[in-house]
Amino acid sequence: MKKVLITGVNGQLGSEIKELFDNNSLNISEIIEVTFANKNKLDLVEFSKVKNYIQNNVFDYIINCAAYTNVDKAESEKDLAFLINSEAVKNITQSLNNKTRFIHISTDYVFNGESNIPYSENMPTNPTSVYGKSKMEGEKYVTNYKNSLIIRTSWLYSKFRNNFAKSMLKFAKEREELNVVFDQIGTPTYAKDLARAILQIIKQSIENDHFISGIYHYSNEGVCSWYDFAKAIIEKSNLNCKINPIESKDYPTPVKRPFYSVLNKHKIKSTYNIEIPHWTDSLNDFFNDLVK
Repeated sequence: MKKVLITGVNGQLGSEIKELFDNNSLNISEIIEVTFANKNKLDLVEFSKVKNYIQNNVFDYIINCAAYTNVDKAESEKDLAFLINSEAVKNITQSLNNKTRFIHISTDYVFNGESNIPYSENMPTNPTSVYGKSKMEGEKYVTNYKNSLIIRTSWLYSKFRNNFAKSMLKFAKEREELNVVFDQIGTPTYAKDLARAILQIIKQSIENDHFISGIYHYSNEGVCSWYDFAKAIIEKSNLNCKINPIESKDYPTPVKRPFYSVLNKHKIKSTYNIEIPHWTDSLNDFFNDLVK
């Protein structure tokens, strides 16, 4: 029985991993013993506590889902964003024993969003926001630990916590019309799909000793704009709300959002033989999960 620590259990991804594990969806509960940690159980920003906890428990795998994710607020809370997205990651990696396999979740925001082809793992990073820079800094600490795997994702949503999909449903019930930008392109990622992929990687690692360190990209298949995504959400919800396409310049935010955030997933699919659903199919799953 391998011991697994999952941080950030109260977030979207951590919550999805916990639910999959509790339901034993992948028949994985027979081979792993999981500890789910939130801030109260393990404060990642205090190095001495992190070191003592990790070294006293000796985990075979650690999945770091903990993150500061408020992109706009990070501009005014730079120290806090770097503390959680960088310093906390450093605390984990410096507490490991070289045998523990470490999986860390990162973001498309490490790129500047100016590409016109899907971002592959070896393309140069150039974050323009505090959030992106803090996540990039965290990645550097992970890559210094040889037994590690970074998964970058984009446009994450789930039935848990706050996210774009749930916000659209909330606002659509309150308003007759919504304005959504159409000139930012990417791919939504259903957190449950990413959670399943992570557990599949761990399962392969245990059963076949198949753990290839490096950086990987994961989002759902397909491409859309935020407008397309919002329109699909409202159509599937049967709510009577009109979605209007607008340009980014007509919806100013503290942080300039990437205009292009499409990730190339070939590496994770070929290395770990992972099948990735199309974003429209995953949106159907999201609605099915909402009513359960």
